[in-house]
Parts: sequence; structure tokens; C-alpha cells
Amino acid sequence: MNFIVSSSVLLKNLSKISGVISSNTVLPILEDFLFDIQNGKLTVFATDLETSMSTSLEVEAKENFKIAIPAKIILETLKALPEQPISINIDEISFGIEITSDNGKYKLTGENGEDFPKIPQQEDTQKVSFASSILNMAISKTLFAVSNDELRPAMTGVLFQLNEDGITFVATDAHKLVKFNRKDVSVAENTSFIVPKKALNLLKGTVSSSDNLVEISFNGSNAFFTFDNVHLICRLIDARYPDYNAVIPKENPNLLTINRDDFLGSLRRISIFSNKTTHQVVLKISGSELQVFAQDLDFSNEANERLTCEYLGDNIDIAFNAKFLVEMMSTMPGEEIKFELSSPTRAGIIKPAEKDENEDLLMLIMPVMINVN
Repeated sequence: MNFIVSSSVLLKNLSKISGVISSNTVLPILEDFLFDIQNGKLTVFATDLETSMSTSLEVEAKENFKIAIPAKIILETLKALPEQPISINIDEISFGIEITSDNGKYKLTGENGEDFPKIPQQEDTQKVSFASSILNMAISKTLFAVSNDELRPAMTGVLFQLNEDGITFVATDAHKLVKFNRKDVSVAENTSFIVPKKALNLLKGTVSSSDNLVEISFNGSNAFFTFDNVHLICRLIDARYPDYNAVIPKENPNLLTINRDDFLGSLRRISIFSNKTTHQVVLKISGSELQVFAQDLDFSNEANERLTCEYLGDNIDIAFNAKFLVEMMSTMPGEEIKFELSSPTRAGIIKPAEKDENEDLLMLIMPVMINVN
């Protein structure tokens, strides 16, 4: 059994799905790609049992067959080869693999493709389609806020909420929260599901920021993402997402408007001098001036900057984790951002000063207790 394929085309397709593969696995076959050739079409699968990805390409082949090929060695071989047609021959008894190029031959051993884990199939699914740029944007704006706490599994993924009014993406780790809503995507029936972090990282690396459509099908156990000749299947997180609306303060009389780049630059400089455990930075707001202050008493480090701003409300001193603020400012769109504050002990709300008519973005950050001299 053999097939002929372009080395660069094969490498491009394998690279799209290689992120699924884990090197620390109890099943050696999970370190392989499954090559499934049917009627001159090669479909390549990769899985870690929780998340699976596949992609397809045309090849020259006369037979239908399956073979599991070690991912690391074939990727490294293809990366080292110049662009050229290569022939891959398979021994169906020993599962020996011989790759023939213009330069020479390379031999390795695969495994029986029939032993590869079964990939979940779509059954009783609902579907929604929208521009891949929306999914790309939603992941970029929410992924940093996902929790790593395995004791609270619901928070280790992003909540997708769909209804006739739009789609909402939510992520939180109890210290920060992001709620991103698009009004130009809807479904007839209210539904929600939680997509795990690894699947979102893989999507972030492969889904394009174009207007090409991404189709999402989902049921009670899995979500199926289809876009740009790539299919990603992930097991959904089976847990109840916390009532995030309950933690968003409704009354925030103090309103700060400031240039995002100026504030982000100041945070990056000031945070260098903050305590390396708390990353505390204090915002002292009065009139049209914002003072950004940090200190590390253990090393006698201290920094202070003043920025001009627009402010409506009572003078306030409030402290936040600078690391979280930098993450938020880095993903917040627009030239200016708005802070909505109520008191030094209540969460702060951050929004873009200007927004697209089809989207709403809200970020929440919990304060930390002020501890300065």
C-alpha cells in the first residue's frame, strides 16, 4: 500500500492538528497521527481522548487503508525536507513505513490504524454558524480569564450561551471575569455549554480572523467545530457554571475614562516595582488626575506615575493586581477605556469607551486590600 503527496502540503496539514498530541500519555498510539485513505482522499486524525482534530487533503492512492504513524518523527522529517513529492509505502503486515524522497529513503514503524481510538460522531446535535473572526475574537478576549483550578471544573473553560438575542462568551477565575456578547449570532432555542481551555487554545491557533464561516454543532457531551478544512471535537465540561451576573455590581457612580495605551504602558512600568506575590498597584483618582503607585516593602522598591484622565465621582484609592490589569488592557479594544467604580472593596468594571453596535464587552476585576505606607 502506498500513496504520493506533496511534502509541504502534508506538513501544513499535520501542523494544523499536531497541538492535540500529548507526549505524556499512557497509550502510545495517542502519540501517532491516524492516516485514513479512502478513494484518494487522506484524512489525518489526532486525539488525546478529550480533544480530537482532523484535516483532509487529496493524494495519489489506489487502495483504501488506515495506518497510525508516529507524529514526532514524521513532522520532523517533513520539516527537514524541501518541497517535493514524496512516496509513502506501508507494509500491511508489519506496519513498517518507508518514505521515499528525491534525496533518499527513511524507515519507521507505525501501528495498526484499527487500534486508533474511535473519534466521536455527531448525534442529536444543534448547529450554529457565524464568521470565524467572531470566534477568534471571543477566544482572544476571554481565554486569559479562564481558571486553572481543577477543583472548580466549570471555571476551567469558557461558557458559550446562545439564544435568540445573541451569543455570550464568559470566562472567570473568581478574581477577574470577562463577558463578551455578539448580537449578530442567534439560535431559536436557549442553550449553553462549557468548552475546555485546551480546545480553545487549539482553536485560537488555527481558526482564522476572516469572514469564513465556522460551524459549531453540539450535544450534551461534545462540541464539533468545523472551519477551513479543519474539524475539532472536544468533550464539554460537565458542570454547572456559576451565576456570573450576580457578581457584577449594578451601581457604579464613579466613572474614569483614560487612554488605554497610556494606562497600559504605565502599568507595565509600575508593576516592575510591585510586590512579586500580590502584584499590587494602587490607583489614586482625584479630579482629572490618576496616580498609579506600587511598592515592594521587602526590597524597598517603589514607583509612582501620574496620568491625565477624565473622572466623574468622589476621590477614590483602589488597588488591583497589576498582572490582571495588564492582561485586560492588552485585550481591550479601542483608544480609550472606561472604569466604573463604586468603592475600594467592590469589583471594578472595565469597558471600551467606544463599541461596535453588534457587540458588548465587559471585564470585571476584584480589588485587593490596600497595603502601603
